[in-house]
Amino acid sequence: MSATYAHRRHAVRARLRENELDAILVTDLLNIRYLTGFTGSNAALVVHAADEPGAEQRTVFCTDGRYLTQAEAQVPDLARVIDRASDLELAKRIGAEATEHRRVGFESQHVTVDRCDALADAAGKADLVRAPGIVEKLRLIKDETEIEALRMACAAADRALADLIEHGGLRPGRTELEVARELETRMLDHGAAGPSFATIIAAGSNSAVPHHRPTDRVLASGDLVKMDFGALVDGYHSDMTRTVVLGNAADWQREIYELVRAAQTAGRGAVQVDADVKAVDTAARSVIADAGYGEQFLHGLGHGVGLEIHEAPMLSQRGDGRISAGMAVTVEPGVYLPGQGGVRIEDTLVVRPSTPELLTLTTKELVEV
Repeated sequence: MSATYAHRRHAVRARLRENELDAILVTDLLNIRYLTGFTGSNAALVVHAADEPGAEQRTVFCTDGRYLTQAEAQVPDLARVIDRASDLELAKRIGAEATEHRRVGFESQHVTVDRCDALADAAGKADLVRAPGIVEKLRLIKDETEIEALRMACAAADRALADLIEHGGLRPGRTELEVARELETRMLDHGAAGPSFATIIAAGSNSAVPHHRPTDRVLASGDLVKMDFGALVDGYHSDMTRTVVLGNAADWQREIYELVRAAQTAGRGAVQVDADVKAVDTAARSVIADAGYGEQFLHGLGHGVGLEIHEAPMLSQRGDGRISAGMAVTVEPGVYLPGQGGVRIEDTLVVRPSTPELLTLTTKELVEV
């Protein structure tokens, strides 16, 4: 993995030169993990723009004494400094090397105003420049190591849901909370380090609430049950939603389910290289709007997923940009009828040069449990 992290830092150096920066102080822990593999709770990293031989020797990683052994194991290829105030210590080192015109970026989107002032003081003559998104823009495109982690996370979620249904975990008389806890346990059984986020189990009229939190509400025959959940593997998140019916589906349930399924198919089909994110959203949204349920589709079509459960790009009318090969995104249209019930169907997929790779493989046919 050291070569993978070195390759990512090489890409950062190219972006620094494009932005006329001499170095960047990385303080966001997810970005540090992406660039080094370090998983502790306190760290900072300086990457220099110069790409001459020996450039990696100028990259400096800092954490505190609690992580001395962990840093030796996870970051064996970089110079390591031990200091509790990791960001300030590296800012001081930047200042000690600086000339009056040295430009050093920092992750302004992750730093408070007070901390920004403290970093500027520590950096002395170095010119600290706001440089949001330098690493995040690289994280948009997943490499094959990341895609394999996503693939494993999706598989853990798929298998957990299959086990839940096979062993009678979805049945009248159980509560939403009981189902959520069992589903999360089964994801652990299939290799997940934990859930990607707080599992959503929404039964009956609760399924009309897009982000309903599970309660003691008891599942009943005839309920729509919406399940939005994911597994965490090697720091990467999966995200999937399936909606089932307990018992025989009513006509209105079949109608909105098939409508959402058609919209989801249209949305997945629109996820193509160079497609505008707004156009992808429109492809699915127009199916629902044309059927008269446009006002009941209450959120964007999807989002990027990776080291965070919600990353760029955002597939919505408020999103910006175009789809590129290597992006991992969700497609999750829904129709929500207040007081009655709702349906959402969601997949995680990876954009490929031709057809996207579907990572969540559980059937999207209407399941009557």
